[in-house]
Amino acid sequence: MSISDEQIEFALDLFRHVGPLSTRKMMGGLCIYASGTIFSLIMSDGLILLKGAGGFADWMTAQGWERWSYERKNGGIAQMPYWALPEDVLDHPEEASALARRALEYL
Repeated sequence: MSISDEQIEFALDLFRHVGPLSTRKMMGGLCIYASGTIFSLIMSDGLILLKGAGGFADWMTAQGWERWSYERKNGGIAQMPYWALPEDVLDHPEEASALARRALEYL
């Protein structure tokens, strides 16, 4: 399943306070960039993830955000540097944008 135009429009509206954004479809999902730096992914199922590094990654983990992981072919678990945006943030573009700007400070 690939990402829909409605999902893209929703995410761009959600992060509208970050500044000029660009996107690129990849592997059925979407990458969102600010000034050429990727800070968010939208999975094909609509899940919105923020990229984490350094102290921000530690903060997201401490807050209990779900980290994106998947099982490798050899049975090992790969953890990616992305965390699912909490449901309660999805209706608040100012809060989502503030989190995105914070993520960008660490990238």
